[in-house]
Amino acid sequence: QVQLVEAGGGLVQPGGSLRLSCAASGSIFSINVMGWYRQAPGKERELVARIGSSGVTNYADSVKGRFTISRDNGANTAYLQMFSLKPEDTAVYYCYVATSRLYWGQGTQVTVSS
Repeated sequence: QVQLVEAGGGLVQPGGSLRLSCAASGSIFSINVMGWYRQAPGKERELVARIGSSGVTNYADSVKGRFTISRDNGANTAYLQMFSLKPEDTAVYYCYVATSRLYWGQGTQVTVSS
């Protein structure tokens, strides 16, 4: 089993920044991909960003240039640095890791509002 612990959500004003973290623990042999999805009220869950074991990254068009994903392989932890936050970034953010299967974090609320 793999457990994920997310941290870093909260309330921020438009234009502000937040950093999310996602720490994996448990029976980890190799993590291929780490990343985040988000889900806003009334909307489908969407991929925000992901990073492979070699460091290759992918971003949703809506966050390119504003969000940066990184990972510490030694600590089995991923980070999502979010800059220039907009109200439309408000959502619950779920981290995930892909090993031989997918594991999900508990979700963390990000609210962008003045």
